[in-house]
Amino acid sequence: MIQAIGLTSNPRKEFPPAVDDVSFEALSGRVTALLGAPGAGKSTALKLMLELQQGRGVAYFRGRPLHRIAHPMREVGVLLGDVPGHPARTVRGHLRMLCAAAGLPTRRADEVLEVVGLVSLCEARLNTLSRGMDRRLGLACALLSDPHTLVLDDPAAGLAVREGRWLHGIMRAHADQGGTVLFTTREPKEAARTADRVLTLEGGQLVADQEVADFSRTRLRPRIAVRTPHAARLGALLTKEARTARRSVEIVREGGNRLSVYGSTCAEIGETAFRHGILVHQLADEIGDMGPTSAMPPSAVEGDPESAENAQTSVQEAEGLDQGQDQGPDQALVEGYQAFAEEPREAVAVAEPRTPADGVPESNPAPLVGPGLHAGSAPHTDPGPRAHLGPHPDSAPGAHSEPDTAPSPDAHPEPRPARASEAGPLPMLPPPIAVRSAPSPLRPLRYELRRAGGVGTAYVTAAAVLVTSALMAVLLARIGHTPQPRLLAAWPRELPLPPAAIGAGLLGAIAFGDEFRHPALAADRGTVPRRLGLLVAKLFVAAATALLLAVLAVGCDLEVLYLVYGPELISVPADWLPLGASWVGLVVGCSWAGVLAAGVFRSTSAGLAAVVAVPLLVVPLVQKVLEGSSVRSAVGFPMRLRELVLVQWPFGGERHLEAVARAITQPVGGALLLSLVALLGAYVLTNLRGRVR
Repeated sequence: MIQAIGLTSNPRKEFPPAVDDVSFEALSGRVTALLGAPGAGKSTALKLMLELQQGRGVAYFRGRPLHRIAHPMREVGVLLGDVPGHPARTVRGHLRMLCAAAGLPTRRADEVLEVVGLVSLCEARLNTLSRGMDRRLGLACALLSDPHTLVLDDPAAGLAVREGRWLHGIMRAHADQGGTVLFTTREPKEAARTADRVLTLEGGQLVADQEVADFSRTRLRPRIAVRTPHAARLGALLTKEARTARRSVEIVREGGNRLSVYGSTCAEIGETAFRHGILVHQLADEIGDMGPTSAMPPSAVEGDPESAENAQTSVQEAEGLDQGQDQGPDQALVEGYQAFAEEPREAVAVAEPRTPADGVPESNPAPLVGPGLHAGSAPHTDPGPRAHLGPHPDSAPGAHSEPDTAPSPDAHPEPRPARASEAGPLPMLPPPIAVRSAPSPLRPLRYELRRAGGVGTAYVTAAAVLVTSALMAVLLARIGHTPQPRLLAAWPRELPLPPAAIGAGLLGAIAFGDEFRHPALAADRGTVPRRLGLLVAKLFVAAATALLLAVLAVGCDLEVLYLVYGPELISVPADWLPLGASWVGLVVGCSWAGVLAAGVFRSTSAGLAAVVAVPLLVVPLVQKVLEGSSVRSAVGFPMRLRELVLVQWPFGGERHLEAVARAITQPVGGALLLSLVALLGAYVLTNLRGRVR
């Protein structure tokens, strides 16, 4: 279950908080709807629960706040808006990437795709999916880890009728298996048809917490209560004026001197009574029921076709809603409900009380009509499973564009049966995960490999770097006066960094930049989970990619120079070892700087800017600090270190250590090392600050 206590968002300047002291419960095995007009604070409340937005209050998921749950994806499945995935990633690739993050086998992605009906679109890219298919993919992401709780933000918005019914069926099936479902909606009718309990938000505050039967009866449609000794005459006058004005008004005789008027206002009724000299004892707005219907007369039951037709017409007229003005206290709810009426009815439904055999009219003449009720039936109060349609067939790529031939409930609201079995079987859910893999340090690495290899950005960037490096090497060789090491690295003195280093920095910045731009792990503790394992995995993959790029860049430059100018320009320098170490350190250092800077500043552009800023800003600063006669050389450092520790370096380790020392003492190397230390400290500081918050 979910227990939300005192959820309050931080106010902005002079504006009040979007959510102010909201507390509620969503029980296991039930579907709970969070209802409210746009701007009521529904999405903000969900973000506060999921700790995706700063504020006060706490939300407990089965007794634990989200930051105390080791694996949030296993506890809570989240769908907030569109699927936050890279547009160029495929449907199957996106799910497999999430499987790697959650420690699930890759076959789990195929199981979920089969359930949501996206098998035929598994190789489609995310930016090509329609609204309905995107919602199916979002639900697949939420169900991937077999969570106990589903938190969905307006899941049926913009969907066709059939898609919406299927999605509601998935929610009901999850609740029937003991899970908790909390979803937001702006449509009162959807909440009444789908949920077991309805929570109403207005202005950021919880104004009602009701069972669905009570919600349908008390908050879905206002009415005007009239008490007058001339009830019959006033009802006839109101009927006549409504027909003349072609407005939909329902008038119900509740026995004695009482009337209930739907679709009108106190002002209109009072003016009518005043013009005709009718005494009125009571005239008040009330939060009424769904509207009455006339019971079928005995002649209709006995088989009189005309009477049966008239009774059916009366039922349909009673279901009509007023499209005009409304002055009730819950005007937003009324307007949302009125949007479901296809058009104003021209007739006026007047429901007369039934007269039993003893001749005394009943006080409640007719049953209510609304979500879950139908003419001639008792109000539905069973909080058990609601009725939904069966599973939706797999949608082919072209099937979604076909017009939906199913009758829209917007024109005539369809009654909902009392039990789900009366409407058909519920959609199937993915099989439960009985055995989960043990925590492994390779899980973040598998996720990062699937993230980096699932889109073509890395391949395109590497190809562009290699082509640019080869062309620049040919151009430098043609101009001349370029040292051999710089020629092989395609690094002119006019550029701050060679193309390979800039490309490695860009790939490193994308490693974190894509996480913030397309937060696929938003449900797992924030936009990007700041965990040490994920950072180490990103640094490892970035280093391996940078090393491969450095080797390929030099190799391509050598091949192109050999093809264009012959073997005289491809001679290997005598000090190739320290030069190679410096080259690899430069490229890997740039990639790490891009990773850390993008993680600190939450932007790919900021990560790349930090890489370019090293030779432009930090190097001159380091050179200025190291100027003067007091500068000491690091030559002989390995020998002095060996004398200190009295250890013989194996395999000529002195040369390798001396190459590393020379690379560090160089201005670019020292500046890069200084930048890496500063960025790592900033990343750790932001991580600790986030944990404290």
